[in-house]
Amino acid sequence: MSRFIDENLRLAREIIARYPKPRSAMIPLLHLAQEQNGYVPQDAMEEVAELVGVSSAEVLGTLSFYEMFKQIQPGRYQVNICHGISCFLCGAGELLSHAEEKLGIKSGGTTPDGMFSLEAVECIAACTEAPALQVNYRYSHRSTSEGFDELVDALAAGDRTDIPEHGILATVRQRIPSERAAGASSPDVSEVPVWLGEG
Repeated sequence: MSRFIDENLRLAREIIARYPKPRSAMIPLLHLAQEQNGYVPQDAMEEVAELVGVSSAEVLGTLSFYEMFKQIQPGRYQVNICHGISCFLCGAGELLSHAEEKLGIKSGGTTPDGMFSLEAVECIAACTEAPALQVNYRYSHRSTSEGFDELVDALAAGDRTDIPEHGILATVRQRIPSERAAGASSPDVSEVPVWLGEG
């Protein structure tokens, strides 16, 4: 499945209605596509382009700029180990080597069972908590090899329900009054779900 299902197409149109120019909704729609599929396939890029009135090349340009958007299906859990200067000085290189050994893959790879993808990434804005890593963009600070093993084992066992599968960025959607969503000047008290962003 790659194009929006009916429910997400309705939500996509509600998101677009929030913006004075439809193209401004491109990033929230890419998040929605990735939430639906786990990544953003070609068909989804084309649909986003149609919905916001731009070319597929413009959507690809936006998608490829941001690391969190994936064009190829990642593992169920995307593990990003920061190798920015603070994390590097605090042991991120050793942590990455340990992660590669534990998972049996190199950075940039996915385990054969499709459970984990591993990447060394640039700064993830947690320099005071180095070395830091993320699993599906949920942070783990002051990470150690032992802590990494515990985290991976808990994920594999299904014991970390606080970390959703890859693609789900926000678990709560912002609500705005329905008249405002429809373009009226004075909102009523009823609400509709719209994109919140990172949450």
